[in-house]
Amino acid sequence: MSEELPETPETAEEEPIKQRKNGLYPGVSDELAENMKSGWADTELRDLEPIPQAAETAARRAALSARFPGERLVIPAGNLKTRSNDTEYAFRASVEYAYLTGNQTEDGVLVLEPTADGHRATIYLLPRSDRENGEFWLDGQGELWVGRRHSLTEAAKLYGVPASDVRELAGTLREATGPVRVVRGHDAGIEAALTDKVTAERDEELRVFLSEARLVKDDFEIGELQKAVDSTVRGFEDVVKVLDKAEATSERYIEGTFFLRARVEGNDVGYGTIAAAGPHACTLHWVRNDGPVRSGDLLLLDAGVETHTYYTADVTRTLPVSGTYSDIQRKVYDAVYEAQEAGIAAVQPGAKYRDFHDAAQRVLTEKLVEWGLVEGPVERVLELGLQRRWTLHGTGHMLGLDVHDCAAARTETYVDGTLEPGMVLTVEPGLYFQADDLTVPEEYRGIGVRIEDDILVTADGNRNLSAGLPRRSDEVEAWMAGLRG
Repeated sequence: MSEELPETPETAEEEPIKQRKNGLYPGVSDELAENMKSGWADTELRDLEPIPQAAETAARRAALSARFPGERLVIPAGNLKTRSNDTEYAFRASVEYAYLTGNQTEDGVLVLEPTADGHRATIYLLPRSDRENGEFWLDGQGELWVGRRHSLTEAAKLYGVPASDVRELAGTLREATGPVRVVRGHDAGIEAALTDKVTAERDEELRVFLSEARLVKDDFEIGELQKAVDSTVRGFEDVVKVLDKAEATSERYIEGTFFLRARVEGNDVGYGTIAAAGPHACTLHWVRNDGPVRSGDLLLLDAGVETHTYYTADVTRTLPVSGTYSDIQRKVYDAVYEAQEAGIAAVQPGAKYRDFHDAAQRVLTEKLVEWGLVEGPVERVLELGLQRRWTLHGTGHMLGLDVHDCAAARTETYVDGTLEPGMVLTVEPGLYFQADDLTVPEEYRGIGVRIEDDILVTADGNRNLSAGLPRRSDEVEAWMAGLRG
């Protein structure tokens, strides 16, 4: 990365261009400024087709319009966030904005203006960098520094929505009258422009609606989730092939191997990869990934590729580093597999959302009682939640644009709701015996097992989107042996 990134300039007619402290160039001569204005080819893209999900985003905006008639609705993408000094984190648009537009650029804002028969949508974006005032090469976010942006005309073609300059939006919103709602937490400048026009309660209703709208996926979304899962399957295969290199280094080799697949075939990983070997598998969100990988231990790999449209997989396998489970590892693994089988079988249209969790927890509790690790009867243990010392977490969650999708939905429509065709959720029971847990025999300590798959609710049952990865212990061993040659 060049270390000469300049600060945002003022126009030539205003204050002199501000140079960054310790920059090597003291300024820009009039001759250079004039030279940089001309001699550039026309790069306007005139043969653009709408993005693949344009029909779906239009339908989503229509549903939003119908829910809030007569109100101005403001949905920001968000802004760049500083990582350190003058470098930023990679930008990811808010899920609400991406869901309604398909656009992923920073500073974008979708506005639905009320009309007599619904709403008029406009997408507000940064236009192409200005070549007349030097912005394109002097601004830290100019196109010669960070890449070309779409023109507003191009954006309108791509997203099927009229596009305007976002730099004018805050002023327009300050003058706005009538009821307004905004999705909060993404763009402080837009929120400041609306500060006297919105209420927290009304804005939360908008956020909740957009979260609940994602509970049932459309065909485009299901296709993207399958793409994410298919890439994730290949990422797991990549890891198995290099376990010897991970043994020679650390868990980070596993993390890096999976990340390569995610970046080559998708946008990124959907969440921080959990590459937990040995007793680290008992830490639910172990993302430090700096520990040793040893033959004889288990590797709990919880990872998901995120597609270019932001849909993420979320899959976990617990693999024997040596390629073969020990007797005690197989005992624990097979118990978790049996619990997952019960959980997946409970994923049916019309079933309560909680049913798959209850089914899996019952199996795990039965095993814990059978092994003498907790005193029965099973009903007593479940009533008191005593099994949670070793099962710890819920058995799954909704999946989509967020790894924990639809999180703002009302409890009555999510956790206390009913499964419908088109919902996609994870089923991921686990057993975790901490290395310092003196309530269990020593042979269990340091063993953590989780098996997780992404399940689509269908009209007649369910479909395991991640069935491409084996789950049964003997099948896992055979799969690993085949990959390792």
